[in-house]
Amino acid sequence: MTDVIGKKQARVRIKNLLLRAYIGIKEEEINNQQDVVINVELTYDASEAIHQNEIAAALNYRTITKQIIAHVDGNRFALLERLTHEVLSIVMEHEAVQWAQVEIDKPHALRYAESVSVCLEAHR
Repeated sequence: MTDVIGKKQARVRIKNLLLRAYIGIKEEEINNQQDVVINVELTYDASEAIHQNEIAAALNYRTITKQIIAHVDGNRFALLERLTHEVLSIVMEHEAVQWAQVEIDKPHALRYAESVSVCLEAHR
């Protein structure tokens, strides 16, 4: 099999990670956990992972997901913007990540709306 020369940009998506956290500023939100839905999209150079076919050469998105879960699940946040920033920071701590976008939805945050979300992105 011939290999195409050049870098292989991989796009990884972590879709609809459903966690519960205390999120908001009203008394009801401070005292009761709510669902948050986290979506992460990131890019990294997957050339070595493709060539070696070994997990050690790849970006371990399972590790990233576990870090997000540990940080968010059951914790307290006043603002959706702050929570989104903190999750984006976790993703960007991994040097291999070249670009990332994090969108976090807070279902039923507004009357008649399915959800409210905040989306932030960063790049190297």
